[in-house]
Parts: sequence; structure tokens; C-alpha cells
Amino acid sequence: MPRIGGCETPAFPSHFPLFPAGSADLPTSNFLTSLPTLVNPLGLLALLGIPAVLAIHFLQRKAKQLPVSTLFLLDHTRREAASGRRFERLIPSIPLWMQLLAVILLAWFLAEPRYPMSGSVQRVAVVMDSSASMSVFRNDALDQLEKLLPALRGSASEIQLTVLESDPHRPRLLASNSVRDLRPALEAWHPHDGPLDPSQSLRLARSLVSRDGIVLYVTDTPPAAPLPSGALLLSVGRPIGNVGFTGVSFSVQEGALVWQALVTNPSTRAAERTWSLHTSAGSTEPRTLHLEPGSLVTLQSAFPTAAENVRIVLSADDFPLDDILPIVPPKPKPLTLSGTSPLAEKLLHALDSAEPATDSSSADLSVIPWKGFASLPSSTNAITFVESSFRDAPSLKGSIVAEPHPLTDGLNWQSLLARTTLSLDTLPTDKVL
Repeated sequence: MPRIGGCETPAFPSHFPLFPAGSADLPTSNFLTSLPTLVNPLGLLALLGIPAVLAIHFLQRKAKQLPVSTLFLLDHTRREAASGRRFERLIPSIPLWMQLLAVILLAWFLAEPRYPMSGSVQRVAVVMDSSASMSVFRNDALDQLEKLLPALRGSASEIQLTVLESDPHRPRLLASNSVRDLRPALEAWHPHDGPLDPSQSLRLARSLVSRDGIVLYVTDTPPAAPLPSGALLLSVGRPIGNVGFTGVSFSVQEGALVWQALVTNPSTRAAERTWSLHTSAGSTEPRTLHLEPGSLVTLQSAFPTAAENVRIVLSADDFPLDDILPIVPPKPKPLTLSGTSPLAEKLLHALDSAEPATDSSSADLSVIPWKGFASLPSSTNAITFVESSFRDAPSLKGSIVAEPHPLTDGLNWQSLLARTTLSLDTLPTDKVL
């Protein structure tokens, strides 16, 4: 999987030349826009072969013509030619020019020049990880995108940029032909979701840019599985220290309402924080809190009476979303219950806010036993159960199938032992689960 940042090297297609950051929207003349760009500028290092070729030709000396009358002087002349100065003037020759031309062509080939195409468009779709942890690295991601997108533009004369969130049901963050519009769009973006699978958004992004476009996924937590749709990965995360709230509960102690808040330190280093209780009337003095790596600490105090906008506040860190915990005292909803069956009495004792109703017609909930000969009430909220005298009825066989519904999702009914009994009459408005 191609990855940008971290330890892996981006594997871009060969038709993506490198551009200076911010050059995508600078006004240029027709002459400048017609200049080629280099996919691999390091290929120009092959031009270092030119000094090497010239040095070799400087070392060559032109042979001297010496007319002699006898042959015994030839050996002596050869020995004199091997001595003296090592560098002479450059001797132009066809091999010299051919070698220099070969070096220049090799460097040009290795640099992979690309010429801009008039009227061409490079489509780029960026999918931003919308999990809450990305709020810490939003500015880092923005800086890297501004440097990378002009390079992704390649030799095209225009770029079409689309920015999506990893939640496919959210509207697009940006659809523009200018990289300059990216910063205002992402500065107004505040990710706050939980962990999300980006596969659906990546497939949507691929459909927007077609087969030849580029899909880029920006995240602080690289996925374990390869990205679908041929998407590239831009990783912008880094380890940070974080201390935050994980939950709150209430209890009554000596007649007073007491809150207990859980604070965790999931990092590998000990942390020092301060906490205080804030209300609309003011705040308490900050208290020091020490947390060992991976520890969980409970804070508790009496809930301030007649207070509004109560918040427990930790000293700020890199991830501020879990540093403030608003708390509201629990207030059970009163429930009037009617019924004389044992089930009704159990519900009255189990629910703190339940009270017996004086009149069954005004009760919020009725517990009604049904023996099969009376009609069921249709205008009241009721729990109706069959009161059957068939104690020795055979048990029902087979698997239990529950209707997909929020009340039954995640529940296992296979251990339920049911016997053959009377069936309740259903109304047209009833939904059988």
C-alpha cells in the first residue's frame, strides 16, 4: 500500500512530476507554462559525467610527427612522449562530442521530463479521517497537503480537488479548482466522530475522480488492511500524551448527591494534571492530580446544590475534547403503575420512580394478566402476559427468530425455554418481535 510519511516511500505513478509548494495557482506566462517539468530531478546528477569525459580527453596528447632517417631512434622517441606534462589543451574530436551528447541524453532520460498539456485536468479526491483524534493533527495534515497537492497535479494544466470525510453521509468539505481553497475549508472542519471504516468513502471518491484520478486518504491512524480503490495513504499522526474523562456516576451518601468521575491516562508516561469544578457562579481552586501510565483515577465530590452549568475541568493537553465533563444530576422520570399481579409488585419495588396508580385509566403503564377469554386493551400502555394453567404443556422446539429491531438487537434468545400456550391476539398496529 503506498504510504506518504512515516517509514514508507510514496509510490506515485511515473506521470506525477514534482512542483514547488504553492505553484499550482501562481500566474505564469505562456512561455513558463510550456516549460517541461521533471519527475526525477535527481537524474540531472548524471551531468557530472561531463567533467569526467573532459578530464579523460585532457589527458590525451596529440602525437608528434618526427621524420627520422633510421629506425633505431623510434624507441627513444616513444619514451620521451610518455614524459612531460600530463594535461594538454582540449583536442576537439568526434568521439568527444558524441560522448558529451550521450551524457546529456542520459541525464535528460533519467530526469523524466514531462511537458504540460493544454486543457488537461488532474482529478484528486482527498478523504479526511473524521475521527476525533484527527482534531489534534488537523493543522499538520493541512500543511502536508498544501505541499503535496501541487506535485499530484502533474503535467496537467488544471487540478480538480474534492475533499470528503470518512463518513460517507456527510456533505463534501470542498470541491474546487484551486489548492488555495483548501486551507479555509479544513480550518472550518472539526472532526469529532469515533473510529470509522473509510472503505465506503474511498469507493465514493474513486467514482468521483474516475480510473485515472488520484484518491488520497489522510489519517492519524493507518489502517491495518490495504486501502481499497487504489488509494494512497498520508499518515500525519504522532504519539501524544493525553489524560481525559471516561465517565461519571452518581450516588447518594448521607443524604447528599455525590458524583464520581473516572479519569484515565492511556499513555506510557506518568502525567500531572489539575482539576477544578466550574459552575455558572464560579469555580473551585485547582487540585493536583497524578496519574501513572495506564492508570485510572476516581474523582468525587458533593454535587453543588442549586447550581447551573456544572463542569469538571482538567488542565488542557494536546487532545482537549475529553478535558471537560459536563455533569447533570439524575432526575428519574416518575412512572405510575397499575396492576395487582406479582409482576406489577416486583416492578414497583425495582423502579425507584415508580408509584402505584390510583386509577388504571390514568396509569402510565398497566400490567395485565390475560387468560384468553377477555379482550385486550387497545388504548393503554400495558405489559400483557398470558396466564395459563397448562403447567405440563410441551416445550417449543426449533430456533427462535427475532425481528430486527432496536429492542432486540444484540440479544440472544436461544436459551429461552417456552412452552405451548395461548397466543395473544394482535392488532393491526402491533409489531411482533
